[in-house]
Amino acid sequence: MDQSLHLLPQSIHPDKLLGFHIPGAGTVLTLLVIFFTGLVTANIIGQKLVRFWEAILARIPIVKSIYYSVKQVSDTLFSGSGEAFRKVLLVRYPHPQAWAVAFQTSTPARQISELLNEEHVSVFIPTAPSPVNGFFFFVKKSETIELDISVDDALKYIVSMGVVPPQRRHPNLVGRAQNE
Repeated sequence: MDQSLHLLPQSIHPDKLLGFHIPGAGTVLTLLVIFFTGLVTANIIGQKLVRFWEAILARIPIVKSIYYSVKQVSDTLFSGSGEAFRKVLLVRYPHPQAWAVAFQTSTPARQISELLNEEHVSVFIPTAPSPVNGFFFFVKKSETIELDISVDDALKYIVSMGVVPPQRRHPNLVGRAQNE
């Protein structure tokens, strides 16, 4: 790759500028060109392509609403902030004698909270083995059990349909469920 220096004009060769030969300068130059080409492509051209594609989708009535809904959800779920699922909980589902792993997503919106008598939490109960599908409920906070496991461990547990147990297995009781 040192031969790549021959592509440069003679006046800016490192040998001529510094007065001595630097072994590997061509390799470093080649890697820098590749790096900066990728940087420009990903950040400038890539963003323009995404904006162009979104502009096309924004003009298709039904596709527009579906695309932006899915985009908003995926941006929230896959964001680096980790705010999509706050806690791993056990909730009674689908009947009072059964428990399901759920993720606390938030607290109910104010207009919903005002209609409910007790403090509730918003939970997403994923289905196994595909946790992208599931059910969304408002559950009394007093009827949830907070688990001392990470969201990642809980997702692995769900995807494996219970075969791969979570790393930490000590439940931390936030509120004891009623009817125990």
